[in-house]
Amino acid sequence: MPNLPTLFRKPAELGLRGAVEGHAVIQGFRSGMLGVDPPRKTAAVLRAIDRLGPIGGAIAVAAARHGDRTGVIDEHGSLTFGEIGARADALACGLRARGVSEGDTVGILCRNHRGFLDITFAAAKVGTRALYLNTDFAGPQLHDVCVREDVSLLVHDEEYNELVAPIETRHGTLLAWTDGPAGADTLEAVIAEHRGKVAPMPSRRAQVVLLTSGTTGTPKGAPRHGGRSLSPLGAILSKVPFRAREVTYVAAPMFHALGFAETIVAISLGNTVVTKRRFSPRLTLEGVAKHRATGLIVVPVMLQRIVGLLESEPGRFDTSSLRIVLVAGAQLEAELARRSMRALGDVIYNFYGSTEVAWATFATPEDLRAAPGCVGRAPFGTIVKLFDQDGAPVAGANRTGRIFVGNGFQFEGYTGGGNKEVIDGLMSTGDVGHFDAAGRLFIDGRDDDMILSGGENVFPGEIEGLLITHDAIEEASVIGVEDTDWGWRLAAFVVLRPDHELTGDQVKDFVKANLARYKVPREVTFIDELPRNPTGKVLKRELRARLAGVARTPASD
Repeated sequence: MPNLPTLFRKPAELGLRGAVEGHAVIQGFRSGMLGVDPPRKTAAVLRAIDRLGPIGGAIAVAAARHGDRTGVIDEHGSLTFGEIGARADALACGLRARGVSEGDTVGILCRNHRGFLDITFAAAKVGTRALYLNTDFAGPQLHDVCVREDVSLLVHDEEYNELVAPIETRHGTLLAWTDGPAGADTLEAVIAEHRGKVAPMPSRRAQVVLLTSGTTGTPKGAPRHGGRSLSPLGAILSKVPFRAREVTYVAAPMFHALGFAETIVAISLGNTVVTKRRFSPRLTLEGVAKHRATGLIVVPVMLQRIVGLLESEPGRFDTSSLRIVLVAGAQLEAELARRSMRALGDVIYNFYGSTEVAWATFATPEDLRAAPGCVGRAPFGTIVKLFDQDGAPVAGANRTGRIFVGNGFQFEGYTGGGNKEVIDGLMSTGDVGHFDAAGRLFIDGRDDDMILSGGENVFPGEIEGLLITHDAIEEASVIGVEDTDWGWRLAAFVVLRPDHELTGDQVKDFVKANLARYKVPREVTFIDELPRNPTGKVLKRELRARLAGVARTPASD
């Protein structure tokens, strides 16, 4: 609303926020997250949400409304929502007894399991900063982030013992998962010691710090304080038809924004969360069938492997219970969207956002049928606009610009200082894209991935999307390499499907037959798999580093 007179801007913004909150409440009742409860229960739930924010409030709502229902199923068995809530109270009391206080930073280095939930909800009940660490970190990277964020207690899985050993924290470490007996410094031991205690309400609401993906360097911390707004839930529920008291299989890493957010959504709805510490397409499909999961949360590379298994073993797995397969975390290529809908039906939802802006758009199955490469449209109350390099609006269909988002839930600036660019109150996602004539958004690539080759602008994503439509190609990634003649040239890395063969010249000819000549890679490298982080994003810095030492087809005219 930059053109409104200053006098009227504030009332208009308040009116919009009120409409967004009202819309979210309607979605909450429609989904079954909210209901008509006895006055005492309603008052207790509202008080918990107000004091604990959306994270601590999620388990308070679930324990109050769905206490006897199974809340989580992992490799150690199952827990009810009531048990999860009681464990969070006991652990919060144990953390306070250990010296952890409001405002302290609790580092969490955990895979997907009950311990992740225990420490997440306990930290919210204490009022700490909960810092979610990438399970793929190397030792130096983990050390640097823990020092930068002033971690005072580090909670981790047993498999990371050696990795965390050099890190010193004021309140030591606790094991969240161990395959052996629970020793003194484990979450289970602390919970057992303080079982039955109820944690006092904190005087301040907890803060959640998620890390950026870190594909180009050390990840940055993107903090959010738990607010009172229901708009995040309203945005998701208005586009993705989650319903209360169902089953959600969370395969995506819970430390990542997608897995974290959808786990909290599931618990808020009273949905049973099924998860395993490590992803396996076979075990995931077996888990979906066994527990009759209605929702599946994955990143695109997980979906790719699930679809590949379904294609190779048709009829082997029962996926008929699935109503929703929510995909995010990286680009969902058009060809993978088509294959997924052939294998699973019209249940694919593509969620686009970032750690900094939270959500931007959602593509429904109808969107993906009409335009398989799109990321859909913004939900009610969210604004998505395109700007050029000079900050001027980019209007009209099929015109590329930098993507900016406004939803009232952007992050608060990086913990180490700095922020994303903001124009007219809208925050940059770091991506470039375009709208089609129907208003659906498409991602063309990262703002800093654009390559100027021979005077032409090239986005690698377009070439990658084409390459995976080839029958012999399973995965592909394209990067820019400095070139004395062209400024930059394109280099493609290709993973072939089993029992298929292809030459570099055949790859180039395929691109030449479908795209402009200047988009043809000048060199092609065949590799066994693309390097990825745990959320499925390709680590292009590793591909650049490999160019010097990996045999490849030479550049040719």
